[in-house]
Amino acid sequence: MAASTNGPPPEFQPYAAESLAQSPAGAVGKGGTLALRFARGRDGQSRLVYDRATVPFHLTGGLYHDESMPDVASAYVQDPTGGIAQGDRYEATVEVEAGARAHVSTGSATKVLRMERNYGASTTEITVDEGGYLEYLPEPTILHEGARFWQQVEMDLAPDAAVLFADVVVPGRLARDELFAFERLHTGVAARRDEQELFADAVRLDGGDHLSGPGLFGEFRVVGTFYVVAPDYDEVATLADALHERVQPGGDEDDPAAVGGASVLPRESGVAVRVLGDRASDVTDRLHRVWDRAREALVGAGAPDTRKF
Repeated sequence: MAASTNGPPPEFQPYAAESLAQSPAGAVGKGGTLALRFARGRDGQSRLVYDRATVPFHLTGGLYHDESMPDVASAYVQDPTGGIAQGDRYEATVEVEAGARAHVSTGSATKVLRMERNYGASTTEITVDEGGYLEYLPEPTILHEGARFWQQVEMDLAPDAAVLFADVVVPGRLARDELFAFERLHTGVAARRDEQELFADAVRLDGGDHLSGPGLFGEFRVVGTFYVVAPDYDEVATLADALHERVQPGGDEDDPAAVGGASVLPRESGVAVRVLGDRASDVTDRLHRVWDRAREALVGAGAPDTRKF
């Protein structure tokens, strides 16, 4: 299993010292845990063989609806609460055993609510054994005004394993003209194989109008990142070129709704794609194209046509 992070980043540590008037941070009702384990049966079918969810997590799992990859087992994670509040701590582990294939997503967008004290956090540990394949594609995260959010995803891959991971951040309730009004965001993604770090990536943003400046969001409002982590894939550079092409605006677009690019990850461990867009749907549309092409390269099947992407 991937080693968990040692604690919040330095800029979040002062928040951690702020006590709450209600239950302490991470207490019952404010600390949700989720554990999923997928395994491949003798018939070649992957199945969700273990699951455990505590409030606020709720699980809809054991689905087999992917026509292009019928051996994939899917699980959808739901949150029946209003969103991540101050002091909430979400912890999840996802394990994929040797040769199994799994798809994990969420039923709706994750809302990070306004915070006056402390912060909200979500940590996910992913382990994929030899020859395993995981798609971890949650719906977007929406940062409300005053939100303080730390998210960490850590992956541990065995030989011939692969992980596809998408992370889309909407910095405000755009329908209410709430933009860049969150307080602080820190997202981190790290991957390792055989105790060797493959790469580590982070997005650290303080809310404010400065985010609309050059070199940041510019004229756009939503950011999405798609990681194709496949250390044993032999044609990483070719795949990066193909994914870069998938996120480019059409030639007839004078004012594109989204722009993006792709680059090879350190140690040629995969490809990272980053997209900026006007709306969440503009970004998720581009990332669906990335998902489709990456799937074709890794497992020989395109992405399903779902309402979620």
